[in-house]
Amino acid sequence: MSAGNPSDPYDAYNDAMKFVTANGLKFGYLEQGTGPLVLLVHGFPDTPYTWDAAMPAIAAAGFRAVAPFTRGYHPTEIPADGDYDGDTLGKDILALIEALGEQQAVVIGHDWGAGAAYSAAAMAPEKIRLLITLAIPHPASVKPTPSMLWKVRHFFTLRRGSAPAKIRANDFAHVDELVRRWSPAWKDIPPSETARVKAAFAEPGVVEAALGYYRGLRVRLPKSQRLPVTIPTVAFAGENDVISPRAYEKARHLFTASYEVVQVPGGHFLHREHPDHFVPELVRVLERKAR
Repeated sequence: MSAGNPSDPYDAYNDAMKFVTANGLKFGYLEQGTGPLVLLVHGFPDTPYTWDAAMPAIAAAGFRAVAPFTRGYHPTEIPADGDYDGDTLGKDILALIEALGEQQAVVIGHDWGAGAAYSAAAMAPEKIRLLITLAIPHPASVKPTPSMLWKVRHFFTLRRGSAPAKIRANDFAHVDELVRRWSPAWKDIPPSETARVKAAFAEPGVVEAALGYYRGLRVRLPKSQRLPVTIPTVAFAGENDVISPRAYEKARHLFTASYEVVQVPGGHFLHREHPDHFVPELVRVLERKAR
């Protein structure tokens, strides 16, 4: 998802696509800047271009910003074993840090990327200097009330055998529907906003891979998401998200180090809706907590 020209996949970046092997898969990634590693992990339905407003600012602040295409998202490989559980996604992050030549990184995750980041932080806290999440409170804090179950009903519908056809129908119109549902106050969504993810989903097998994250859900959380987070964490919460900012305060007991909730305008895609507000706040957090 990019504010630039969807026909040119590198228009917002100084470098072309790069590749690295981590956790048994070949990952494609975008990169800008030099300095301490900041790993930016996207969610669904999305791609690393979701960070195209943030990456130049992170690079300008003296960091190395790397945004991978997560497992199954073209051009990253689709795992032959179909494994997309939370522990595996967390291991991907930890393996990427090492494969990129670093011992530690700041990890920023949105949506499924946030879930993976919580897992990585629990499994190997020594590898993550600072955890920054967007739009997802700690999974262990989310209680299945009727209201919450309705808000996350896609967790059930996207597991169905009919889900791939629904996603592909009418030029991936359901992708646009999900963005509007999850960011209800975003009234002027550019027509190009979802072009990147639609291009990725048009590749063979990618829709099935992306939906594999939902099929990998179990009633019991993976072990890594049942553990407290022991490293400094900053959680960005959208004021208009379907998940209330209050949910992040209720998660506070799951963090044993510093824990800050930053409430910002926007819904689930807060970083896309209001980049002029979000990006300075993100850079402020990095400069204050990751130096």
